[in-house]
Amino acid sequence: MTTWILLRGLTREARHWGPFPGLLRAATDAGDVLLPDLPGNGAYTRLRAPLEVADMVGFVRLAALQSGVPGPYRLLAMSLGGMVATAWAQRHPQDIERIVLINTSMRPFSRAQERLRPDAWPDLLRVAAHWGHTGDGQEPESLIHRLTCNNRNSVNDDLAAWCAIRASAPVGRGNALRQLFAAARFSAGRSVPQCPALILSSADDRLVNPVCSEQLANAWRATHRRHPWAGHDLPHDDPEWTCEAIATWLAQAPLSTHTPISQ
Repeated sequence: MTTWILLRGLTREARHWGPFPGLLRAATDAGDVLLPDLPGNGAYTRLRAPLEVADMVGFVRLAALQSGVPGPYRLLAMSLGGMVATAWAQRHPQDIERIVLINTSMRPFSRAQERLRPDAWPDLLRVAAHWGHTGDGQEPESLIHRLTCNNRNSVNDDLAAWCAIRASAPVGRGNALRQLFAAARFSAGRSVPQCPALILSSADDRLVNPVCSEQLANAWRATHRRHPWAGHDLPHDDPEWTCEAIATWLAQAPLSTHTPISQ
């Protein structure tokens, strides 16, 4: 059975996936689902975040190998995690069977104002003011929820969970800035991943313009599906739709041939 590796974005960690990994596993009849944190986040808040996406690739690739779960893997990644997944598939194609990228953006396919909507900048600056603070996380987490989630049905439970995560593993200001710097300067170049790719985007993403996903899918000639109302955190807003889109694509997309990773 195949293994999924899920990668989150800027300052977020494995616990922010909520119930989604279990739903994905059931919908795709997968074996293991690995949830490695990027350096500087989650279990690794005390580590210094790299300034290069390539170094993040090395970190999560080592974590996958040390898990003892053999590849090749299926990668599902959001935002900054999507850049890490892209670089991994480009640099080590034998590792990766497929990739699913959600609301990500990268040079050279998108412009700065598309990759980060100008209307989101004021709230992002307010969030940034709280990076590294260990006090009450209600204000920054409320701002993040408003920026990234359009499904408000579980907002109170979400904020309680997210504030608890922030209290137990706060991301330092330096690490947040280093991740932001790495994301801003990352370029995928013109090298198209050898494995099949699915691009998912949200029509009402208030953080990243969905045209970024459209441009990426066009450049790679990859399958692209757009959700009609979800926000940036698509797996939060509509996990069932996300899993259905992936399961349908798995049934339709041909596989390329890979040599398993040597342990």
